[in-house]
Amino acid sequence: MTVQSKPAPVAKFTTGSTLRHVIVMTATGSVGLVSIFVVDALNLFYISLLGVEELAAAIGFASTLLFFTISVAIGFTIACSAVVSRCLGRGSREEAARMGGASLVFMAATTTLLMIAVWPFLGNLVALMGARGETLDLSTRFLQIVFPSTPILALGMCTTGILRGCGDARRAMYVTLGSGLAAAVLDPIFIFGFDLGLDGAAISTVLVRFVMLAIGIHGAHHVHRLVRLPDWARLREASRPFFAIGLPAVLTQIATPVGNTFVTVEMAAFGDQAVAGWAIIGRILPVAFGVVFALSGAVGPILGQNFGARKYDRLFTTMRDSLLVTIVYVAVMWALLAIFAEPIAGLFQARGLSRELIVFFCHIAAGSFLFNGALFVASAAFNNLGYPTYSTVFNWGRSTLGVIPFVWVGAWYYGAHGVVAGWGLGAVVFGIASVIVCFRVLRKLAAKAPASS
Repeated sequence: MTVQSKPAPVAKFTTGSTLRHVIVMTATGSVGLVSIFVVDALNLFYISLLGVEELAAAIGFASTLLFFTISVAIGFTIACSAVVSRCLGRGSREEAARMGGASLVFMAATTTLLMIAVWPFLGNLVALMGARGETLDLSTRFLQIVFPSTPILALGMCTTGILRGCGDARRAMYVTLGSGLAAAVLDPIFIFGFDLGLDGAAISTVLVRFVMLAIGIHGAHHVHRLVRLPDWARLREASRPFFAIGLPAVLTQIATPVGNTFVTVEMAAFGDQAVAGWAIIGRILPVAFGVVFALSGAVGPILGQNFGARKYDRLFTTMRDSLLVTIVYVAVMWALLAIFAEPIAGLFQARGLSRELIVFFCHIAAGSFLFNGALFVASAAFNNLGYPTYSTVFNWGRSTLGVIPFVWVGAWYYGAHGVVAGWGLGAVVFGIASVIVCFRVLRKLAAKAPASS
């Protein structure tokens, strides 16, 4: 069998400008990632055109639950990228391929077990979040169609971890961009063309996940040859480094949907319009700040390769450059959201309280994402430099102490607007603290450099 293209260099991030690596990896990652978020927003936009308020609220409840399972996949994808990039940083391509194959096995097994365990309780879980009546029925039906495809999505995401680990940001972009384009085509066909409404959106989501996996396997296996299924002995050997990073990373990622669930529950007390508004904000946020999400994923392989190569000075410059990109991008995007707040709310046919919440987010709360972004970047550093527990602590702190008291007080005194404000304010303390601790970790690693070189 012939290799279709020349594999990427072993450790491309250990030389050259770290700022350039950060920008290139972020830019290519954000194109694909934002395409998915845009299509996700279009999905909700199409649903809003049907004119049934309960549909948008149903999507909001379903998305909150799906976020949990996606967060598990993100956590293990972080582990996959870290172990592959470290192997390449040490110059061992064969070991990297075995870790890539083992990562896919671990991802498939864990997410399949998760799907089997949760599927019978979907309706009960949505009801616990505050869904009632027609909204509850619609949300449950959507989840019953989409949820069984969780392992397919997880495997597709895992392939992007392999591709980023070897530095092929372009093909990692193709995975997410290709699935986003597929969704852009399939959503209107199934929602309107086949007149399936919410069921059509669910079916389209499942099909898109298969497209994502197919593109990812092509890049990770057929192009780079970084997927080699290990035997049982090597699989057991691979489990230790994978889960040492993966389990804390999963705990870290789950923290966000825990916080979002509390926000959704608080919103439910103010009616379907409030939940619909929060659901729309949940679509605007990743589209607007997709570059920051991509940055947190992009910086991991850069840190991982330099950590594996013991180039500790480049860890400092990578973090510095990542935070600089975060500050500049969030400032520009916040200004744009504030300017176009009313047209954005109108695009989603938002009315009443739903519209007020969207405008409030664009004008005020969106600025808090600067601190969320700082936390994301610091977490990526912790996960890739051998301190995943720090990432877990800061993210759970943000999603509990940085959400629950702020949101509760905001809801009590200022209603639904206070919920959004509380969600934003909670990020400030934990974003700043995580960056301070991150640079202390870097200094600690640098101090060990002479002894470990």
